[in-house]
Amino acid sequence: MSEGRITGLDLHLPLSGTRPARSLEDAIRSLVSTGALPVGARLPAARALAADLGIARNTVADVYARLTAEGWLEARVGAGTWVAASPAAVVPVAGRPAAPPPFDLRGGLVDASDFAYASWSAHARQALAELPGTAFSYPPAAGTAALRQSLAVYVARTRGVAVGTDDLVVGTGFGDLLSLVCRALRERGARRIAVEEYGHDRHRRIIAAAGLEAVPIAVDGDGAVVDGLEDLDAAAALLTPAHQFPTGVPLSAARRRAVVEWARRSGAFVLEDDYDGEFRYDRRSIGALQALAPDRVVYLGTASKALAPAVGLAWAVVPTALWQDVLAQREAGGAAAAGIHQHILARFIDSFAYDRAVRRRRAEFRARRELLERLLAERVPSASLHGLAAGLQCLVRLPEGVAEADVVDAAARRGVAVLGLSEYRFGAAEDGEPVGIVVGYGAPTPARAERALELFVEAVATAAE
Repeated sequence: MSEGRITGLDLHLPLSGTRPARSLEDAIRSLVSTGALPVGARLPAARALAADLGIARNTVADVYARLTAEGWLEARVGAGTWVAASPAAVVPVAGRPAAPPPFDLRGGLVDASDFAYASWSAHARQALAELPGTAFSYPPAAGTAALRQSLAVYVARTRGVAVGTDDLVVGTGFGDLLSLVCRALRERGARRIAVEEYGHDRHRRIIAAAGLEAVPIAVDGDGAVVDGLEDLDAAAALLTPAHQFPTGVPLSAARRRAVVEWARRSGAFVLEDDYDGEFRYDRRSIGALQALAPDRVVYLGTASKALAPAVGLAWAVVPTALWQDVLAQREAGGAAAAGIHQHILARFIDSFAYDRAVRRRRAEFRARRELLERLLAERVPSASLHGLAAGLQCLVRLPEGVAEADVVDAAARRGVAVLGLSEYRFGAAEDGEPVGIVVGYGAPTPARAERALELFVEAVATAAE
């Protein structure tokens, strides 16, 4: 049906006698998100709807204004209020992925639109002007010499990594490099890799696709519980030592030493996922685990969090004993990272533009985390933030008796996507396990971040009532 032809709607809008504004807001969101109110539908005038519902006209006008600000509705001067043609109002089509929600607070994501366009463009122009013709051929399997040199200096300076240029392999993303390392381990006879019981399901799928079995190890307040690794017959352990994903706790000093000792005794490797190690807010960041055992730790980093996923570059610092095996997997599979992007990133790092991008995002993420902490203290003091003041997400522990699913549903009705901690668990949850919501504050645009966090806290407060 064409836009503008759906008028004079009768709407079923159940209202609360004590919270008419909130219940009206939730009801309209629900109708739009399910498609009962399609794109282009004109809503009743505020005065008319208020009369039908028996509430104040200002209450309806305020709800319309909030939903317009969030992107659900569109106000047209002199023409009324309509369902907006935005992600908030797109009805999923069978067989196609659902459109993204208006506010995405899932863990591990960044605002891709907040890319350093001007700086990247300037370095791209300079790189293209200066590169010799040979630079436009196929890049070396391990990555261009320029980027490997730049990365070696950068990760040593910022993360304390023990690295030489010849230790580095450049990939198209973290998943690409994890796949290479897993396939290399499989060729060496490995069968199993230990993974933290909370983490990315995608990483577990990559491990399985490489022909390896992922086996879980517990996570507590000191990070991964590594004292049981000896009994798992695992050839490697994939860990997030600086800031466990998604609980936010660091691996304790004692466990860092223990996992390195295990790797040396058993001949195993530690795969260190340093996905957001640069983003520590309260004090200096925790250095890379790799520095304790460069011969047993594969250090993995990525530009996707500091810059954007579309840059398509990540890096691995690989121990000498494994380097040729990883490189052989790259040469067998092809698909090396684009050479031009590698040269641009090298310039970007060497000019300290990368450092500036990290500092800018660090300040933004810190402000968002502090806002979330303040909002929770004001609205739901029985909820609490857990994990380091760092990274792209934190864990919100819920008040006693409040279920993750209730908060997730309440948030979805407000156009906010979040996931409960149980969604990140490897295997079925057991009785007595922690309950919480993983809140990622990296994805909303600066203009929408505050509203996204306010709506999430409102959802927690509603579920706790």
